[in-house]
Amino acid sequence: MSDRPVAVVTGASSGIGAASARALARAGFEVVLGARRADRLIEVAAECGGTPLPLDVTDEASVAAFASRLDRCDVLVNNAGGAFGLASVAEADLDDWQRMYDVNVLGTVRVTKALLPLLLASGDGQVITIASIAAHEPYPGGAGYNAAKHAEAALTRVLRLELLGRPVRVCEIDPGMVDTEFSLVRFEGDRDRADAVYRGMTPLTADDVAESVAWVATRPAHVNVDRLTIMPRDQAAAQIVHRVEG
Repeated sequence: MSDRPVAVVTGASSGIGAASARALARAGFEVVLGARRADRLIEVAAECGGTPLPLDVTDEASVAAFASRLDRCDVLVNNAGGAFGLASVAEADLDDWQRMYDVNVLGTVRVTKALLPLLLASGDGQVITIASIAAHEPYPGGAGYNAAKHAEAALTRVLRLELLGRPVRVCEIDPGMVDTEFSLVRFEGDRDRADAVYRGMTPLTADDVAESVAWVATRPAHVNVDRLTIMPRDQAAAQIVHRVEG
């Protein structure tokens, strides 16, 4: 690796993760991209001149192997996550809940724990966690995802307290509606259902959120952006959205 500061991005094969890798590269970082989909990961890494490494945040051995390949980390973007289904609590699929908790919460813990020594050693490290407005605003049908994102946000805020006085900043970014593969994954590949989420309104793009990631990552060392909520103009709350008919 070069002498440039190193930014590590999880879930970097698509969406906000891929866009964040590109934005951080433009901002002057050497970028290390981690994700499960190797082919997509290699393509994104080529676009931003980054280093692609296989990573499954739900697998302890994978996280350990990923971390062992790094000798420097100045910024960690915990982006890997996802929502599965919209079942009510009464009809909850516990396997879906387990998957959401494992990738959003435990995945963030695994990677942060593994890379924290490098972040501290950098002298000016930063952890940026991509949570969601679902982390602070529950909504019907979102119980499993709400629970996971509330937990992810809580651990991020606790980390901020635990690292007070040490050279690592901690930021939570909570996007609203972003047009990525998020809804397609949530609805198990149902394109019509996924497209309907954004019909009649203009959602955020992955690049919109990535610009915020790069902005946070490039603030002066004494500035900590604790929490940033970013939503489209057409969205005022999780389920309050202005739509144009036709």
